[in-house]
Amino acid sequence: MFVGRKFAAFLFDMDGTLINSIASAERVWSHWARRHGLDVAAFLPTIHGVRAIETITNLALPGVDPAYEADLLLKAEAADLDGILPIPGAIAFLEALPGESWAIVTSAPRSLALARMRAAGIPVPAVIVAAEDVSRGKPAPDCFQLGATRLGFDARDCLVFEDAPAGIAAAEAAQASVMVINATHAHPMQTPHVAIAGYENVSITLDERGWLAIEPQRNAA
Repeated sequence: MFVGRKFAAFLFDMDGTLINSIASAERVWSHWARRHGLDVAAFLPTIHGVRAIETITNLALPGVDPAYEADLLLKAEAADLDGILPIPGAIAFLEALPGESWAIVTSAPRSLALARMRAAGIPVPAVIVAAEDVSRGKPAPDCFQLGATRLGFDARDCLVFEDAPAGIAAAEAAQASVMVINATHAHPMQTPHVAIAGYENVSITLDERGWLAIEPQRNAA
């Protein structure tokens, strides 16, 4: 853990970090990939943590309008919320945080993010940075810098919770500290950052300024 470290705020990615939406996302994207003649197995690992419009743009498919296709995907994902669940311990962990000290910073569009949060029972924070709030998505640092600014802090004083390489790179570029959530990974990610499987065995404390420290629960193994 971050022994002796305190943070002004926590910035949370959503998919894979607070909620498990992999089944829903991969159903929708698999259908889209097959329709465009892509190798589904090779393609699916590229979708996580990145805005849909950038994923599609990077493919450079002939005759494909990324904005139009991203909108179709948004509607399909919003209509498929089956199996969306909170990451273990996430709800209680978020409910223990002061409202002014955390934000969700997601590559999902706001409407989809809100739908998935409702489906998973995740509390909705006062500050959400969504896909449409930045011109450059992850791995650019813009989203985490904006989330910190909206909370009134510098990203360098914040702890980012992430699960995907693009998001981790964005947090690093913003010079934030990083906590990796491995809950949805088939195998723990190889990372130099602190990593946990979920939130059940961690807790937070606040100092007199309202800054946050994260530490293992005393009864945790």
